[in-house]
Amino acid sequence: MPPPTKHAMPAADAAWLHMDRDTNPMVVNSLSLLGGVPAHEVIVELLEERLVRRFPRFRQRVVDSLGRRPAFEDDPSFDLEAHLHRRALPAPGDRAALEELVGDLVTAPLDPNGPLWRIHLIEGYEGDRAAALWRIHHCIADGIALSQVLLSVTDEADPELGPPAGEGGSALHRVASLPGEALAAGRRLGGAAVHEGMETLAHPDHLRELAGAALREASTVAKLLGAPPDAETSLRAPLAGVRRVAWSQPFSLAEIKDAGHRRRVTINDILLTALAAALRETLGAADELPEEIHAMVPFNLRSPDEPVPAELGNDFALILLELPLGDVGPAERLREVNSRMEAIKRSNEAPIAYGLVGAIGLTPPWVEDRLIGFFTEKASLVVTNVPGPRERLSFAGVPVEGVLVWAPCSGSLGMTVSIFSYAGEVTVGFMVDTALLSGPGPLARAYERELERLLG
Repeated sequence: MPPPTKHAMPAADAAWLHMDRDTNPMVVNSLSLLGGVPAHEVIVELLEERLVRRFPRFRQRVVDSLGRRPAFEDDPSFDLEAHLHRRALPAPGDRAALEELVGDLVTAPLDPNGPLWRIHLIEGYEGDRAAALWRIHHCIADGIALSQVLLSVTDEADPELGPPAGEGGSALHRVASLPGEALAAGRRLGGAAVHEGMETLAHPDHLRELAGAALREASTVAKLLGAPPDAETSLRAPLAGVRRVAWSQPFSLAEIKDAGHRRRVTINDILLTALAAALRETLGAADELPEEIHAMVPFNLRSPDEPVPAELGNDFALILLELPLGDVGPAERLREVNSRMEAIKRSNEAPIAYGLVGAIGLTPPWVEDRLIGFFTEKASLVVTNVPGPRERLSFAGVPVEGVLVWAPCSGSLGMTVSIFSYAGEVTVGFMVDTALLSGPGPLARAYERELERLLG
């Protein structure tokens, strides 16, 4: 029998593979709240037809040898049933019980000996309902691509379940409009960083010099590479490797959009402002309140009309956003968030960061580890904003009543906040390492209060 064919892993995907830590697995977690319990055989047939056959990565394992570029190869012993687990939710089967079980499940790493994904079907949620927890390694795809994958295994719900939403989640996400020259400059910077790896590591100032030689926007480079470590708060504590999750109540996307129109800001600006205010309340209660903290924010580089390739992959950049926590009113905080987001959109920060992520994926593992630390020490959390479907959907014949997504953190970061829109509603999910907060429930409630203030 011939050996399995290997497919070299793109550099950006390899970077996410190598960011795995015992305390910080690089896994995208998505929870679908279901109106019933789908039949096991229906799920298996659906996944075989629409997931495994369509997207090869879901039947391929990762081969990662020291000193060689990692690759995907077909798993000769692939068994779809091994990736689908059924679980009973412990009593009393309410939301608190679901949050605790999901926290336990997202703490565990994926088995590295097979394809890097799992689905946990959790039964007994609020009586006869269920939840499906999808766990997919970031080296397979980014959040935008994975949302399309999840869409591919769902169907439009029966019209009697409710009408489709009028305004879709695309309003929540701005695809980067980047000139080819800027993208090329970012790639040159990444290549230079790899070529000069050891010297760069020993002298971080040299990386800034390389960037300044390759790009005209020296201020952008200085922000991304020259920023000092983020403010010392409990959000920067050493990680325990145990995670807990919580989520907000769903909010009307139309109401958020209307509030944005009234204030001449974007939907995203309002959602981020509520987060800044909620973090101020949480950190203030612990008597540690800097003027601002920084968030790593993924910035999509795909065109909205571009189909997701069968090989999936990662096509986004990480930008650095300052969240204002100072003692100001909601209107002033909103203006400040809007100003900072607009400055990022006008800059070339996204292509610079994209080139550097690709560079990380090409370096030796021990160099890579130091470079990841160099970047993640500049932020305190990850914030993602992924547009979901406008229509109400069903999975294996059962209505999907809500969707949550938690992006992974990286390096020393231990908190992720994920904004997801579905069927005209927006839900915000929080995932946090217990060394930072015992649980994110109070933060989720604070977020609800702050968003309601902004919508009033």
